[in-house]
Amino acid sequence: MLGKPLSSVTGFVKAHWMEDWYFGYQCLNGCNPLLVRQTRILPPNLSITSDMIHPFLPEGSSLEQELQKGTVYLLNYEILDGVPANMVNGEQTYLCAPLCLLHLNQQGQLLPIAIQLQQTPGPQNPVFLPSDGCDWLLAKIWVHSADFQCHQLSSHYLRTHMLGEMCCVATLRQLPEIHPLHQLLMPHVRTSLQINIQARGSLLATNGVFDKAIGSGLEALPVVISQASKRICYRALCVPDDLIDRGVDKLPQCYYAQDALRIWDILYRFVVNWMNLYYIGDDDVQQDSELQHWITDINTHGFRQDAGLPQSLQTKAELSKFVTMIIFSCSALHAAVNFSQLDFSLWIPNCPASMRRPPPQVKGAVTEDDIISFLPDVSSSCRVLMVLALLSQPATNFVPLCHYTEAIFREDAHRQLVGEVQAELKALSDNITERNSKLELPYAYLCPEHIENSIAI
Repeated sequence: MLGKPLSSVTGFVKAHWMEDWYFGYQCLNGCNPLLVRQTRILPPNLSITSDMIHPFLPEGSSLEQELQKGTVYLLNYEILDGVPANMVNGEQTYLCAPLCLLHLNQQGQLLPIAIQLQQTPGPQNPVFLPSDGCDWLLAKIWVHSADFQCHQLSSHYLRTHMLGEMCCVATLRQLPEIHPLHQLLMPHVRTSLQINIQARGSLLATNGVFDKAIGSGLEALPVVISQASKRICYRALCVPDDLIDRGVDKLPQCYYAQDALRIWDILYRFVVNWMNLYYIGDDDVQQDSELQHWITDINTHGFRQDAGLPQSLQTKAELSKFVTMIIFSCSALHAAVNFSQLDFSLWIPNCPASMRRPPPQVKGAVTEDDIISFLPDVSSSCRVLMVLALLSQPATNFVPLCHYTEAIFREDAHRQLVGEVQAELKALSDNITERNSKLELPYAYLCPEHIENSIAI
């Protein structure tokens, strides 16, 4: 059915999906590494006490102390709150909007320590703990299902596909073909329109996989995307800022963060050098009316006014950062959130696309035998996996990151820049390959040799 050999990740998922340490690992290195966030203040709607959490913290420590130390992290799926759930094969499915608290232990493992399945606290919305047996396992499955919805619609479709389309349209509308930014950007957004039109005409359309097999169906789709859009800010789109803001920049086991930051730095240097060929000083950027119309177009049609994007481009550094964000989102970020999908979703309990029973409202009512009745049926699961298998295939005309066929990239100055960035990416690929050879579970999604230059699938 899948038409491709199973990766080593798939077998690892099946063997370890129930283990708390692997739950935390996936928050950092799974197909949705964009959500987990360090917190020093608990959300007011998460109804836990220090006494509840005390058994799962280091001896002699308290929740308050761990919050101050920065070892407490949060997953918050608030964008799913109140979202209507889909009917799949004539059967009602269910969604939840969990809050999951995690603790970074002294071994560097991120462990879940509390899960509340709905946003509004109350007697029918208990907090599940690692000591709760089957209830705890089911609560983690609910978090995985919520993560599936947020990953597909926010981290994947919104943050890469729709961002690429928006920037592509603005570039075509505002920048002539001879403009240096048009020449640099188009190879990275060249297929965005085609891919997205195909997606909206099939995967996201009536009788498509979202309509027929996924808990957040067509009715939920615009609601979730709208809620996610309201929460996107510019810093979250820029890797160095995002990693620092979420407190994952220095976690030794966060390979996504390590690799993403190194790719960002390489791309940023490339973009800076490209801009230096055309803009002598910041005044040149400010006086480029086509460039200013371009950023205005993106702000007007793509983002909220309070999202933190530059309203105009004033410096070469500001321009270079913004362009790096676009290139990274349409290449490396898409590789991380797209080509990992099948590996983590093939074992259905690890990433259920829908849930057939409502979230538990009490503890102690679920046995291990009951858990399978919550999971999606075979036919809808097969439908989802067939789509994920297709999306996980590299494009037939695969173009590696920063490889270009356009004539301008063969001119002397440009050819030198391309050679330099390709050499840096090759060195990073070799470094990642060497690192992965020493890991029990390699992280290869951001190895540059596997990253497509644009969103082509």
